[in-house]
Amino acid sequence: MFRPTASQIAIRDAAAHDLLVIAPAGCGKTEALALRIQGLLQRGDVRAPQKILVTTFSNRARDNIRERLRDYLSLTTLRDRVTVTNFHGLAARLFRAHANVIGLDPAMIIPDGDWVGAQCRAQGFDFNTTAAVQTTLRKAKQKPRTDEEVEDYLRAPGREAALAIERQRVSEGRLTYDDLPRLAELILADDLVADLYQALFGSVIVDEFQDLTPQQLRIVNRIGYKKTTYAGDLAQGIYGFAGAEPSAVDTAVRAECTEVIEFSESHRSSPAVLAMVNSMRGLTAGTALTSADPASWPSGGLAASVAHHTAEAEGTWVTQVAQALTARVPDQRIGVIARTLGRRRFVEEALTAASMPFYRWDDGVLDTETARTLRSMLARFDVRGYDASTDKLEFLRDAVSFESVTDPTGRESLSDALLWCHDLLRDGSSAADIRSRIQIGDATTLITAPGVHLLTGHVGKGQQFDWVVVVGLEDGVLPDFRATSAEEKTEEARVLSVMLSRARHGVVVSRASSVPTNAGRPMNRTPSSFLVNLTSAGPLNDSGLVSWFNAADWSAIAAR
Repeated sequence: MFRPTASQIAIRDAAAHDLLVIAPAGCGKTEALALRIQGLLQRGDVRAPQKILVTTFSNRARDNIRERLRDYLSLTTLRDRVTVTNFHGLAARLFRAHANVIGLDPAMIIPDGDWVGAQCRAQGFDFNTTAAVQTTLRKAKQKPRTDEEVEDYLRAPGREAALAIERQRVSEGRLTYDDLPRLAELILADDLVADLYQALFGSVIVDEFQDLTPQQLRIVNRIGYKKTTYAGDLAQGIYGFAGAEPSAVDTAVRAECTEVIEFSESHRSSPAVLAMVNSMRGLTAGTALTSADPASWPSGGLAASVAHHTAEAEGTWVTQVAQALTARVPDQRIGVIARTLGRRRFVEEALTAASMPFYRWDDGVLDTETARTLRSMLARFDVRGYDASTDKLEFLRDAVSFESVTDPTGRESLSDALLWCHDLLRDGSSAADIRSRIQIGDATTLITAPGVHLLTGHVGKGQQFDWVVVVGLEDGVLPDFRATSAEEKTEEARVLSVMLSRARHGVVVSRASSVPTNAGRPMNRTPSSFLVNLTSAGPLNDSGLVSWFNAADWSAIAAR
């Protein structure tokens, strides 16, 4: 039976409505937030019909906290008294309900993908031009500007391409992901609307506050200033590219909150994993972590660093490690994490060649709600109607009531899943065959399924695995070649720290001396500068890893 820690109890029972929780990875933050919500409701701090608003940064993080809340609240209470949403979902809700306040049509097209990127590709822009257009539009919209004010901003010299795309967006009556928070902030500037949401939500919970943009913080403050619980860790701030400003937001949140509770004990990771995470503190400004129960980890856990001549050899080696782990602990989860999709592809190719199944976290169909929707549609699939339709993708969109989905991230996941389904049907797969390939959505979710999981550091934020292999620890990959300023390099160190801290029992960092380019030409790679920090944690080398495997008490590991 789960027993809350002293810190988790303190968070649950905190009388202050404006609370800051400093929670490094693996310290029980999600559990603490679930307890906090339970406490607010049980004490009557939030009285019916008021609700608690919980904000996350992704659908998977939303799924994670919803799943935990089921342990503390009845399904009726969870449905009626708690709203769990990501920020784009919240902004879309505000827009659909109140767009008329700012003179816009609530029926405008909600985003379901990277529309700006698609327009840049259609116009043949190169990588640098596309990045410049996307950055310009994002900066234009991270202030509460009207459409007219955005256009004025984009009339400056050098912004012509961004201006043309913005004018096209307006003419088509659509929104992008950057528009949603901009318009939500404009809507909440109306006192009547703000009063409505302040009355509706008696408390606000913000998960991973360090990832807030200043704009998102202003939205939170407009709904729940001085009645918000912020939880997160400055050392896990890895979304600067999306406009997050961890240090500035941390300063503002500390000024708002009257009470701070800080975790320092990890309940997730073994001492060996924590040593690797702690070795990055000089670069991340993270909190020093200790194991809550170090004696409970068989052999103290595992931390290793290995090198390979080529990325292909690395992929084969990682596959062999995954096979060895699944043979010994088949019910455990293995996360293979890379900084980029391109660097991870060699592992994916090796796993495929070995006929070893894996979950690819980039697949929209692996989003829990998307999987449920698709499985339901395929269970009652109208084969005759599909065969007779002239636009088969549109038939599939109608079959799942696509336009009724208002959460932008959910729309993107469902859109990707329908394309996947369309291609399989076109190639001769039956609806039943496709449905059998969707391995989650009922009792199993992506965040609980055992086996091998492939992901990137940003996608896996907030999740955990029994074992983690970080691939591509080379300069130019991690840290990324685009990180040139001190602030950008600090964020890259935080990305690595986030990757490492996903692990429970063991973590392995891996690198290759030669990595093919996209054109297939070999390129020499030097070891990541971060390895200097990691070696201070004393990780095992390749032979030491083999010895650890041979000596490990696998029955004890399976039970932990």
